[in-house]
Amino acid sequence: MSKTLLKQVLGKIVTDGQLLVGFADGEIAEFGRPAAGYPNVTIRFADRRVPRDIVLDPRLGVGEAYMDGRLIVEEGDILDLVTLFRANTRWEDGRRIAAPATLRRLRETIEFAVSQINNATSSKRNVAAHYDIGNALYELMLDAEHMQYSCAYWPRDDMTLAQAQEAKLAHITAKLSIEPGNEILDIGCGWGGMAIYLARHFDCRVTGITLSEEQAALARERVAEAGLADRITIELTDYRDIPGQARQFDRIVSVGMFEHVGRSQFDTFFRTCAEILRPKGVMLLHSIVRFGPPGSTDAFTRKYIFPGGYIPALSETLAASEKYRLIASDVEVLRVHYAKTLREWYRRCMAHREEIEALFDARFFRMWTFYLAGAATVFEYGGMGNFQIQYVRDRHAVPLTRDYMGEAESSLLPVES
Repeated sequence: MSKTLLKQVLGKIVTDGQLLVGFADGEIAEFGRPAAGYPNVTIRFADRRVPRDIVLDPRLGVGEAYMDGRLIVEEGDILDLVTLFRANTRWEDGRRIAAPATLRRLRETIEFAVSQINNATSSKRNVAAHYDIGNALYELMLDAEHMQYSCAYWPRDDMTLAQAQEAKLAHITAKLSIEPGNEILDIGCGWGGMAIYLARHFDCRVTGITLSEEQAALARERVAEAGLADRITIELTDYRDIPGQARQFDRIVSVGMFEHVGRSQFDTFFRTCAEILRPKGVMLLHSIVRFGPPGSTDAFTRKYIFPGGYIPALSETLAASEKYRLIASDVEVLRVHYAKTLREWYRRCMAHREEIEALFDARFFRMWTFYLAGAATVFEYGGMGNFQIQYVRDRHAVPLTRDYMGEAESSLLPVES
């Protein structure tokens, strides 16, 4: 029954591009037709349980079967397979990959609700699950110059990853409207790339906070190597602890961290930021965003990649921040930029397959590349993008027009030869 149902679902989804499926009983089924711009993919199921697992929960079922070597991609690769499905179910067209079965969906709803508690203890544990797996993996995948594990900015298609990440740093920095002597807080500072960039370009002091011990250790090394230890401090600190330390900042920046806050903690996050941002302060929040209304995190991502994570809708983000008299003075939505970034990370992981498998194992490599493939394609065809929201507490904190952003950004970018 599962096999028959899966064939019916695949027949409805895959119309452009071609999918050949080899079932464990020897049957080969063909779906779709070759089409320009769509991949042709051949897969094989190693056992009869794979169709059942996929029917019960398509994303988790495909992901786990691929991780375990029970779904084998024989023509193309996992990015081609996921692209084939996503390209045929574009968010703009109102189509979607089949939802989990009813009971599985109910269970996942309950598990998601529990995961969103995200108190200080669980936040540290959740961060460690993703970021404390070792810096070596990220050094193989990310740009060496800035170690940015967030969406790059691609004003030109011919940019390298490092150039696009520097463009992102300039784009964000321009919106902070930094003044000499500013004290800046970087919430979720990662490996220190943003802090180093700010301290190199401005007369300012930067405090970076993270819950990842691995990130903090490497960030401190990078700060020291940059000769900026007198202007940058990296702390293992929860953002919720800052108000109790009686500290305030002129600027707050947070890039790629809000996705880890958890929906139940939105009010706490913005209340904290409002308390620690000085009256004339400016804050820039950069996060992944879902284009539609609030939703929930899929089971694969929650189980294997970002436990406790949640991608916010713009509506619920603004609804939470407005409670604390934070003025959303500028909002920008980036659409395909993260897809280009993720495809570059995927390419680098594929190029370093042997090193990654030596660090972990083949199953981890398949899990990680499935995650990157799913993420890249959801930004290309699904309902995800990135937002950058500039907040101020005082309506006069920044100039009245946006011209200053473009001018500052141009001054920060290298002059093209």
